[in-house]
Amino acid sequence: MERSKNLDEVCYPFIHESGPLCDFEVITDELCGNIGAAISEMPSEFPDLRDDLEALQPMVFHLNGSLRGRLAITEADISWAGERLAAYRREADGRAKGFVLPRGELPVPFLNLARSGAKKAIRQMVRIEEAGGEIPRVLPRFCNLLCNLFFAMILVINQRRGIDEIPFESKSYGPRTRNG
Repeated sequence: MERSKNLDEVCYPFIHESGPLCDFEVITDELCGNIGAAISEMPSEFPDLRDDLEALQPMVFHLNGSLRGRLAITEADISWAGERLAAYRREADGRAKGFVLPRGELPVPFLNLARSGAKKAIRQMVRIEEAGGEIPRVLPRFCNLLCNLFFAMILVINQRRGIDEIPFESKSYGPRTRNG
């Protein structure tokens, strides 16, 4: 597909690339948008969650450019995210013992979308690496932390609101699987 010469008809300079890199950038752009939506819907009684999401959102745009441009995610970012994850896990200790259905009032749906977006970014890095691209190890580590951090935030929000998670018991996995 040919790029238009009219820049009003070009949403992103690399949108017509055929390789997996642009897909990674689109996925992380969506992730950043879902974090923004979660921030917009975060109730004022959760300033700690809002502050953490406001710190994470620019990090995700740094993640976005870390493959085509300069690596902009650092060990300090990993440490900070890990500390925030540990704090939320302590607060929500014992909440979800297994899989739960992704539910909750706003901003929880946006955090679930962000959690899924972090997974998509990891999967896209796998594709980039399979295509011969080099993936600095800090990037999938960061995305995995993001996924777990968003889930811990969801548990904390639901706990603070007095909402219980709904356990999910898979018919596909567990004691009686096709291979088991």
